[in-house]
Amino acid sequence: MKKSFHTHRMIMVGLVLLLSLSMLNCNNTRSKADTPTLEKEKQVTTTTEKETPKQNVVKVTMSTTYGDINLELWPDIAPKTVDNFVTLARKGFYNGIYFHRVIPDFMIQGGCPNTRDDDRRNDGQGGPGYTFDDECYDVNNPVIGEITDDDVAKQVWEKIILPYMNSGKNPQQEIFDIVKAVQQQGNMEPLKAHPVSFYQKRTGINTPIYKLGAKNLYGSISMANAGPNTNGSQFFIITKKDGTPWLDGKHTVFGKVTSGMEVVHKIEGLPRDRSDNPNAENQAFINSVSFPK
Repeated sequence: MKKSFHTHRMIMVGLVLLLSLSMLNCNNTRSKADTPTLEKEKQVTTTTEKETPKQNVVKVTMSTTYGDINLELWPDIAPKTVDNFVTLARKGFYNGIYFHRVIPDFMIQGGCPNTRDDDRRNDGQGGPGYTFDDECYDVNNPVIGEITDDDVAKQVWEKIILPYMNSGKNPQQEIFDIVKAVQQQGNMEPLKAHPVSFYQKRTGINTPIYKLGAKNLYGSISMANAGPNTNGSQFFIITKKDGTPWLDGKHTVFGKVTSGMEVVHKIEGLPRDRSDNPNAENQAFINSVSFPK
């Protein structure tokens, strides 16, 4: 007997869910703890992408016990995040803090004030006494046109296609065919055949889609967090040459290292304990954060 469209739909919903688990699992990196942290991705990533030049930058020199790390921060991309970092730095908040989590071929993490005491057990649990929102996306300019970016395609899939396919309604044939093509190819390329507005109109789901502010690339400085909108003082610098795309949209990128990556790599390779905290005899302290003109 020929299967009905309804039966096909039920099969497709199952395929959508399976595909979603396989494609999106690597992006589920938020910490289960109450402290800002990251989980290292185990799968092979794509080649390194070049960061788009920014119009306005704030120059920063982070002086450490292993040498200077020079950065540029991007207030046009992440104004609240940059302002927070600059404000804390000018108050001397980061002086005397050490990098409490270092993982080779991944990142170095610092900014926890608890590292000033002698109790290593609370390292990574501290902050400035407040939290603030993520700035991962350009929320002032929703995307409605062509999909030229994998991240935008992923958002369309997560925020529009999945809710639509799981709504209990029989999907339109056009959407059904696109979902089937995505399932068959195992990637988001079929979604790029239509603009975002096409999916919003066809599904009736008008959830806004935004362009990513900046990607987590090699040398990027990003905010550590304990989940959405829990930024404080902790940050990390990416040492993985191919970047960490599974962190895009989850951790705000607010600048990059302009020189001194050799220092970052020295810190990255420090002998460490089971918590990836450098051993007491070779910790990398932040002596000062200054703003050269």
